Amino acid sequence: MSPELVSILVLVVVFVIATTRSVNMGALAFAAAFGVGTLVADLDADGIFAGFPGDLFVVLVGVTYLFAIARANGTTDWLVHAAVRLVRGRVALIPWVMFALTGALTAIGAVSPAAVAIVAPIALSFATRYSISPLLMGTMVVHGAQAGGFSPISIYGSIVNGIVEREHLPGSEVGLFLASLIANLLIAAVLFTVLGGRKLWARGSVPVHGEDSAGRDGDAEGDGTPGNGTANAGTGPAGTDTEGAGTTGTTPAAGAAGTAPTAVATRPDRDAGSVGGATRLTPARTATLVALVALVVAVLGFDLDAGLTAVSLAVVLSTAWPDDSRRAVGEIAWSTVLLICGVLTYVGVLEEMGTITWAGEGVGGIGVPLLAALLLCYIGAVVSAFASSVGIMGALIPLAVPFLAQGEIGAAGMVAALAVSATVVDVSPFSTNGALVLAAAPDVDRERFFRQLMVYGGIVVAAVPALAWLVLVVPGFG
Repeated sequence: MSPELVSILVLVVVFVIATTRSVNMGALAFAAAFGVGTLVADLDADGIFAGFPGDLFVVLVGVTYLFAIARANGTTDWLVHAAVRLVRGRVALIPWVMFALTGALTAIGAVSPAAVAIVAPIALSFATRYSISPLLMGTMVVHGAQAGGFSPISIYGSIVNGIVEREHLPGSEVGLFLASLIANLLIAAVLFTVLGGRKLWARGSVPVHGEDSAGRDGDAEGDGTPGNGTANAGTGPAGTDTEGAGTTGTTPAAGAAGTAPTAVATRPDRDAGSVGGATRLTPARTATLVALVALVVAVLGFDLDAGLTAVSLAVVLSTAWPDDSRRAVGEIAWSTVLLICGVLTYVGVLEEMGTITWAGEGVGGIGVPLLAALLLCYIGAVVSAFASSVGIMGALIPLAVPFLAQGEIGAAGMVAALAVSATVVDVSPFSTNGALVLAAAPDVDRERFFRQLMVYGGIVVAAVPALAWLVLVVPGFG
């Protein structure tokens, strides 16, 4: 048995054990990376740790730390109220606002994970507050980021168009952008319909100042985290929390959207933070908003690292307001950090020992161009669900050159199909974007949310490459 095949089988075993024994998959993956790297790939510790995603570790810790502070001091409450006012209380429009916002950020040059890191915590806090499916809101944010991700001036678009030019392939910058935009827009529309969007429309408008029907202030009870009071308010038919953890309807089967505007209990000692039922700005909240704006400017305007910037801003806020920030470190999604970093370290071992290249070259050698194109789309989707989307496209597009040169496959359509297949799967909890969504969701059962993202990611991996191939490759575009 070849080393490459052994490494793939070990990955399957990791999935099976994590699923059946409820062991953290990241811990299993670290053990697998050590075993396979040492015994099969003959790597030392430095070679194994070369795959550790240090940048993603800092992004996950930094962003969740900063937004934990924002939740603790009520800044996310204020942002939720502002979002409701923006759409005049139409809760059903909020997922689309988040979709458009992340799409605009990536279209003008933001790296997709940076845009998701900025928008996802706000979007998911809103979802918790108004009993919107976290799965709906999180996937809308990710698909929005990918919708704008291939504009001619975007990072993804520039990289892929550069690869096409370097390989002397015919391409279409506008066609690539539209393919990703339309694909993600259609997926978002399906998600909105399936995951409770129609019920959100039926709910109509909520009070624009964050008051419930009894005129009570919308600040959640507890520590100021949006949605902590939803369990007391009751969104189910009998006025009880259907999940037992302050979240409602987090599965597609449950409708995921709730059935009525959430009546959130008030907390008397937070009255100083409200005026007329609307959360007002305090010095701590103002400073946190400035920090969030500074994060956006630093990442988009000066190309600074999102994780390091977020950690630095969080430290400044913690120093100025230690009482609000005391518990923020404990609210960092450490189990998610372990899971994602462990899996990606193992994927790094696979790349180091050539497993990814081995699989791609095996497919590229198939004598039937259309079948090879379909398999390459699937390899791009499967591998990208665990690794860098751009890195996978950079590897697969050159592998497609030999049969593209035969003229039986349209180059522009093939490149667009690979781009769509390799990026829509970023909803996977093992990808950077999916990991950010998982880490950013407040007051949810993370194991359950992880499984939902994994199942949805599996559906996307199974369905989208075939559809992209059928629509973009079979007709021979380009």
